[in-house]
Amino acid sequence: MIKLGTRIIELRKQKGWSQTELAKQIKASREAIGKYERNEAQPSVETAKKIADAFDVSLDYLVGEGEHASFDKKMLARIQEIQNMESSVKDHLFCVVDAVIRDYKTQKAYAS
Repeated sequence: MIKLGTRIIELRKQKGWSQTELAKQIKASREAIGKYERNEAQPSVETAKKIADAFDVSLDYLVGEGEHASFDKKMLARIQEIQNMESSVKDHLFCVVDAVIRDYKTQKAYAS
């Protein structure tokens, strides 16, 4: 399981933000961000939610726990949209997705 501090560092670097920029986004101090990243302190639930929102990820993803911990908010939104589709539409979509997955796996197998 990825520690919270490591996840914050990863997400912050993906955005190209400094600790100061993240601190401004969530209205916290740069020192607090540093402590979170070094796992010296844990943010409150409210602060963790602000961090997750700043990075556009779920709390589960941020803390690396839960059924959908590896999904970001965009992935979860897509899954929810698919869940609400009629069965025939889902079946068609899954055929397309399965074909793409199969092709991707084949490409990776031959690349190795």
